[in-house]
Amino acid sequence: MTVSREFSENRSGAADSAPPAESALPAPDFGTEDAAYDGPEIHPLSAVLGESPASETPDNAAEPSPDVGFSLSAETPDVGFSLSAEEPDVPTRARRLAHRIAAELQELAPEGWRRVRATFALAGPGQRAQIVYSDDDQRQAQIAPSETIMNLVASHRGLSAELGDPWWRLELELTAEGALNVDHDYGDEPFPDDQLFSPQEYLADLESFPRDSLPTWLAAYVGHGNRQARTPRQAAEQARADRESGYLPVVSEDDFPDFPLLWSRWAAIAAAFVAVGSDWGPRVLPSFGWFEGSRRSGSSLYELPGGRAVLSGGVWNAPELEAAYNGKAPLPRLYAGAPEWVANPVLNTRAGGGLLTFCYWWERGRWYRGESPSAADVAVAVPGIWTAATVTDVICDLLAEHPSDELRSAVASFVDAAQRRDVTHAHLDEVFGDTADLDAVHYQLALAGVARLGPEPIPAAEALEIVRHHLRTEGIDTTAFPPDRLRADRLSVGWLVYLPVEPDEIVLDRALYYVADDGVVEPSTSSTPPSAYLSGFEQRFRQRHS
Repeated sequence: MTVSREFSENRSGAADSAPPAESALPAPDFGTEDAAYDGPEIHPLSAVLGESPASETPDNAAEPSPDVGFSLSAETPDVGFSLSAEEPDVPTRARRLAHRIAAELQELAPEGWRRVRATFALAGPGQRAQIVYSDDDQRQAQIAPSETIMNLVASHRGLSAELGDPWWRLELELTAEGALNVDHDYGDEPFPDDQLFSPQEYLADLESFPRDSLPTWLAAYVGHGNRQARTPRQAAEQARADRESGYLPVVSEDDFPDFPLLWSRWAAIAAAFVAVGSDWGPRVLPSFGWFEGSRRSGSSLYELPGGRAVLSGGVWNAPELEAAYNGKAPLPRLYAGAPEWVANPVLNTRAGGGLLTFCYWWERGRWYRGESPSAADVAVAVPGIWTAATVTDVICDLLAEHPSDELRSAVASFVDAAQRRDVTHAHLDEVFGDTADLDAVHYQLALAGVARLGPEPIPAAEALEIVRHHLRTEGIDTTAFPPDRLRADRLSVGWLVYLPVEPDEIVLDRALYYVADDGVVEPSTSSTPPSAYLSGFEQRFRQRHS
């Protein structure tokens, strides 16, 4: 790490971003409320937001120790120093170590600093540190730790091991005024990539500090052993073995919507998230959709040739994974009974890290699964694709805090069009308005194949003119069919143009003209009702643009 004692312009606000959440697991008691120590109170980082660190002397404080009025100076006494003959307890020693680390951080500080955030990660032989100073203008300077600091941090972790499982990461925040906040990370949440060690380093640490259990994600990281991998060769071998043994997968009757509907709804929600400029929410590419939730769960959806599909993903804190990786149960056989085309290339990337918790596949018009949980147990890992009403609610809530009846109606129409794979620009204008990047929205839908194929709807005036031109060029007698009296009614993919009949007029076998949105005219008569003619009219239009 390069040492830099100069502030650089950085307006990203990284130094002032929200601190990590406090560990939800029981943490060893480092005595943050210990009355025998009269320095500034040490608080977990999660207590910083909205609260001022308490620095008052506790009401029941004993005689001040030599470091009373903690000033982050080199005079802070060594660990273990005490006015009494008794050795200070572990929490007291840990607190004093934290203050010595803070004092060393002050020594490294560049001129004009106002705040420093330091993160230390230790596991086995691995050590990593990130120390970032910032000033009032949010300029930042990143400085490498001294050997003294790293030795103190290692000692602090050794003390934490005396009270239970040692922390994996130590985070400190210190202000120029001397307010110190400390957080001990026990791995409730996955570590940032730049503070994650190799599995071998964690395994070495576990030899030094054995634990009864590990967080699920970390247990999988160090012990998955590629057990969820399914190469094409493995898939073929396992599929043959299942067939020979007569093993059949579970038919999934009521878990997910039929794939065509699921895909269209997925695309509709993806388009809405694109419209509001959100980095979250599902997305689609040709034959591929993915979703990453805000709580580390997610899934992917692959469409395969021959009317087949694979939906797989993971709920990051699934109890079955915790049981499997901490030796309480075997891993679920997610691919039991799966065909040979359910293999790594179409599986969610969590399979590579041992964190896959479900796998469904679609063929012959049905969903199947092995030992995957039901849809209710994996709902957090997929978009809200359960019903058209669910999709409508998701999109409405995304667009407005209190959606109006008009907006809800427009969204319902959009969702219905997506399910029919016939979304037009008019739908997008009505739902998302002029502020969204409608081109990006439409592109998302086009990639998914749910946008209308072919031209956009033509206006009624253009349909009327097309019929009048047809009458002229075909030399049709218009005596009984005055072109200036024609009327056009909108159809799904075009217009029906006809001569209105007066209330007391009876006309048998009157002329009708169907004008498609690509300008094709189909003459007909009232002997074939529009309700019967329309399906063929739509089919021919789609065939021309498929």
